[in-house]
Amino acid sequence: MKAKLPKGVGGGPQNMNSMIRQAQKMQEDMAALQEDLDAREYEVSAGGGVVGVKINGKHEILSIDIAPEVVDPDDIETLSDLLVAAVNEAIKRVDETNSTEMQKLTGGLNMPGLF
Repeated sequence: MKAKLPKGVGGGPQNMNSMIRQAQKMQEDMAALQEDLDAREYEVSAGGGVVGVKINGKHEILSIDIAPEVVDPDDIETLSDLLVAAVNEAIKRVDETNSTEMQKLTGGLNMPGLF
């Protein structure tokens, strides 16, 4: 007894080749997008703009700008807190942008290990 599959399911070698080509195209598109995302630069500030961080899509800090008025030798802890806040916000922005852009490309398809 042969089971009938719904139309479009198990379409044989041609269907499999098409799926493989689609997967390869998506992989190429994802690699190109990741390269673009890695090259992007983000600028984030903290403390009302007294500390600024520039970061790229690879999570590499490119620069940190500190306003002179926030540099107080008697209060290094505040400056440290501002730096941590700015760097964390910059990393968060990179991660959110990467996730959003990849979801656009994959249509929300969950592919563990790829991004």
